[in-house]
Amino acid sequence: MNAVRARQARCAALGFNPGPIDGADGPRTQAAFAAATAAQRAKGLPFEHPTRLTRIHWHWTAGGYVPNSTDLRAYHGLIPGEGRPRWPVDPTASRSHTLNANGGAIGISICAMTGAQERPFDRGRAPITPYQVCELVRETARMCRAYDIPVSRWSTLSHAEIQPTLGVVQRWKWDITWLPGMEGPGDPITVGDRLRDMVRAELLNL
Repeated sequence: MNAVRARQARCAALGFNPGPIDGADGPRTQAAFAAATAAQRAKGLPFEHPTRLTRIHWHWTAGGYVPNSTDLRAYHGLIPGEGRPRWPVDPTASRSHTLNANGGAIGISICAMTGAQERPFDRGRAPITPYQVCELVRETARMCRAYDIPVSRWSTLSHAEIQPTLGVVQRWKWDITWLPGMEGPGDPITVGDRLRDMVRAELLNL
């Protein structure tokens, strides 16, 4: 994810419309950047956190409920089927969880969905559990608070939302488009909105 595209996404997340998230540093993007920077400065904050973390990407591992060695190398945070979330590395460490969009992003993955199939839909042998959804929401809220990441479509989003929202082409990813209680996969952004609403509610308790 190039620097301009990332800056555009940050502006949009802060409520300043840069136009399309397309990597073009045009007048609209420049105006949004100036306005967002001024608004952050008025709050005593930089445009982005000093770590340069500006987004959280949600995934599922497509494995079982226990993280394996590949999961431990790919993601910052992991939500197992039982027990506490695991953070193999600090959120600032380099990880390859999202094709061409890892920079500035914390990758949090639910350990689930082994053998799952999008069409015809099959939840597989380890479907996401309500417990895991709750833990994903809690960990996301915690990271949002720690790194000044707004809850928005441009900054807290699923792997399936990366291409339609940020314009970074992915390889037919459909995580996370299904949650417990759904009959089948839904629209990525609609499902993402549901998770974002839960994160906003959780932030009220932090």
